[in-house]
Amino acid sequence: MIFGYARVSTDDQSLDAQTDALQGAGAERIFTDRISGSLRRRPELDRLLDQVRQGDVIVVTKYDRLARSLRDLLEIVEAIEERGGGFRSLAEDIDTTTPAGRLIFHVFASIAQFERERISERTREGLEAARRRGRVGGRPPALSAVQRAEVRHMRDEEGRSVPEIARLFRVSLQTVRRA
Repeated sequence: MIFGYARVSTDDQSLDAQTDALQGAGAERIFTDRISGSLRRRPELDRLLDQVRQGDVIVVTKYDRLARSLRDLLEIVEAIEERGGGFRSLAEDIDTTTPAGRLIFHVFASIAQFERERISERTREGLEAARRRGRVGGRPPALSAVQRAEVRHMRDEEGRSVPEIARLFRVSLQTVRRA
């Protein structure tokens, strides 16, 4: 049996293009998730993997729909192969049901992992260069130093509750607790 798997990261993204391509590739049953690929626990993917049997093939439009890291991708494809199944990615023209396809799969997966690591490395280098120039990234604090002192005074001296202080300053409970 040919199974299809489609995934988008958020609820406002459409699965239509992926499901159309999977149906065009002969997928008889399509499993879909609306969840970040960085999360390993994806309910529909787990259901799909439980159903794979000898000779079945899992098809995705692009292999990044299945996994975000090389390790994750290799583990998932290994789990498919342990059950006697194969893996196909339409965009990369990878088909692990053939020896050449398995070789191409491993080469592409390694290149993708290398590129992700390079992007991460360039990002770190850019942040370090900005720090050396005195620039600090990230979100500005919700409360100024004066406001933090006032929060501590209201809680410690006046005995006000954290929820009350949070409402007064229009910040989260966690922000008040951190102060």
